[in-house]
Amino acid sequence: MGVQMECHDRYFMIAVDLTFSGNETRFEAVDRTGVHRLDEQYAAKCGYTIGLLEMLGRVQLRASYFSCHTENKDDVEFNFSFNLIVPHDGEEMAYSLNKTCSPSLPWSPREVTCETNFMEVSVRSEMTCPTGTRTDDWNDLRPAHGSKTSDWQVMFRIGDEQQPSMTLSEARRRGYIFDMTHGRLVLRTPYGQPDSSNTLVNGVPIEVVHATLFSRQSWIVLMVDLEAACSLHEGLYDEEGYVVFETPEMLYPGLESPKIHIGLKGALDHQLKNSSYMIHNDSVQIAIPYNAEGGRRKSFVSGGLFEFYVFQLYMEQLWVDDDDIITRLRLHRTLSTALLPLHVSAQNLTLLEEKLFKVHLGDLPEDVQLVSVQLNGRQFKLPLANTSSFSVSMTEHNDTHGYTLQVAFDDPVVNQQFSKEDSAIHHSLDINYTLVVLPENDSFHHFTSVLALTDVSPPVFTGACSESGVSFKLKHRPFDFLWYVSVGDEALTSELASQYSYTMSNDSSSLQISVPLFTQGYEYKNVTLDGFFGTFEILVRNVETAEVASSTVKTCHFTPKEFIMCSTDGWMTAAADLPFNIPRVGTPPGLHLVDRFCTPKETNGSRALFSFPLNSCGAIVKLNGGMVTYKNEIFLHDPSAEKLATLQCTYPLEGLHRLFSVYRFDSDNVGVGTITHSAPPTGLHIPEVKPTAAPKTTRATKRPNRGRVQPAVYIKVSKLNHQSKVTKGEFSIAAR
Repeated sequence: MGVQMECHDRYFMIAVDLTFSGNETRFEAVDRTGVHRLDEQYAAKCGYTIGLLEMLGRVQLRASYFSCHTENKDDVEFNFSFNLIVPHDGEEMAYSLNKTCSPSLPWSPREVTCETNFMEVSVRSEMTCPTGTRTDDWNDLRPAHGSKTSDWQVMFRIGDEQQPSMTLSEARRRGYIFDMTHGRLVLRTPYGQPDSSNTLVNGVPIEVVHATLFSRQSWIVLMVDLEAACSLHEGLYDEEGYVVFETPEMLYPGLESPKIHIGLKGALDHQLKNSSYMIHNDSVQIAIPYNAEGGRRKSFVSGGLFEFYVFQLYMEQLWVDDDDIITRLRLHRTLSTALLPLHVSAQNLTLLEEKLFKVHLGDLPEDVQLVSVQLNGRQFKLPLANTSSFSVSMTEHNDTHGYTLQVAFDDPVVNQQFSKEDSAIHHSLDINYTLVVLPENDSFHHFTSVLALTDVSPPVFTGACSESGVSFKLKHRPFDFLWYVSVGDEALTSELASQYSYTMSNDSSSLQISVPLFTQGYEYKNVTLDGFFGTFEILVRNVETAEVASSTVKTCHFTPKEFIMCSTDGWMTAAADLPFNIPRVGTPPGLHLVDRFCTPKETNGSRALFSFPLNSCGAIVKLNGGMVTYKNEIFLHDPSAEKLATLQCTYPLEGLHRLFSVYRFDSDNVGVGTITHSAPPTGLHIPEVKPTAAPKTTRATKRPNRGRVQPAVYIKVSKLNHQSKVTKGEFSIAAR
């Protein structure tokens, strides 16, 4: 529970945190007669001071040791009992608070308390004889304590005018409290009573209550003088940053100059740091620096952010008369500075090399908290979600703290604009901080803007593999118009993508390209029946010079069961899935192309891999509709020839530089490959071939002429238009 209780040398204190109790907290005093609610008027009358220090986040109660409902044991032990009433969910919860205190200092002959809402004076009932007075005259005061209350009278003096006497009962009805303890007489009164007087002493306002208590016992009259004088000065804040409080030096004329002690936390500190007092024009002036240790600061919103400092001044003045009789005065005052502007600053710590905005909002007081941040008009509440692309972290330093915002230059929230003037990218970020002052939750804003310039960098794609090909993605930037994308030397357009069977989508945020296997632009390596590596490259070129600015290369491993490749340099590579199991040892007899010496490079299960030049192995070449087709077939001799599948590659004549040549085949584009399966022969039997039976002759020297590369006549082909219905770079597998 957020409650603190402390015993001091002349009062008892309870402090309650408002976060626990709220603003509607109240107190009740408890004694043997029952429960007594401490409202404002009753508290001042009975010796209680209750202050709602909302700006400091607490409510505080101070109780005099001679307060109405305190159990007093011989003026040395005081038992306090209170109920703390706290509203909760529409109901009131009561907490019992109890404390026993003993003063740390002996009582002086005369004690004066100047609280914020009442004055109190007590005198010792057993007095030594003043100079020139017989002892017997003062000792006769003691039996007067045993007389009936109605025998006692009181007269108030206002200035030089004596008021008519009244009974103690009548005085109580008028708001005065007279009490007789074991060894002291007590008078307490709220400020502003009709029988008190207000005056100026050396320019300082004071209030004085002067009461004479007397009792007539037969022919003897016993009189006790009770006087309390308190400064009403509220404190001033000067231009040098000091809070100044004043009180007259001689509140009680005829006594020696006082000794003065001051403190700011309810206890007297004889060496209060940076604070001082001086006697000027017969007045005591106490000067407290606005940021003195022991004060409490508070932020405040009023058209801007301000702060002020609050001090709980506790002061003691001691006077001594000619008979060494001490008068001790204790004064409580709450002092505060004026509203002081609080300057919030944001420091730009941007890291250009890391392309990261870093802005520190610092020197914030403890009661100021950041609740949201607006970036280029977009609002983000704190704490940020885990998916946030930027971060806000808090740093602490002594009694202040700050917040560091980090945002990458390429974050979507950052404005980016290309400047032709300085050939740089301008990254800009407008930051509007929303902060609140606790516990009131009053909000204010702080705006700052940061700008960073970076050299222009070309865009870079990200690549990903799939079973059917490679895909690329590029996030758009405002300045990407400085470059264009190409596959090889050809600019990537929607027409080119359609021509090469690429799938391309382009929206406001990104460009995405899917490139199927065996289409234009792939490079293949390590082709076996277990798979192969396919590499595709996307180029980014300068829009003015066409020079390559960046490239993205993606290599993936593919494992299709059946495939055919028609390369630009005149080779056909095909993996065919045949309708029977091929022996694992040796080459199956009779499995060949048109040229029976063109046998598989590799077999595995029912699959066979062939790789050969297009115009070899008995290939058939056909020209039709602006296309040239190279066709070959897979046969099985067992014992007669059986055709199992047809392999063919088709190229557009437009892209061919040479149709036939002894040494060279040259095409701009890959060909369209097709594997067409024949119906499997009946009664098929493949005998296993032993490794020792391998022929000793080589394919180059023993095969007939029909399987060799034949010299051909150079054919000139006219350039065709782009309306060909055959898509470049495609392959298909069809069975029949």
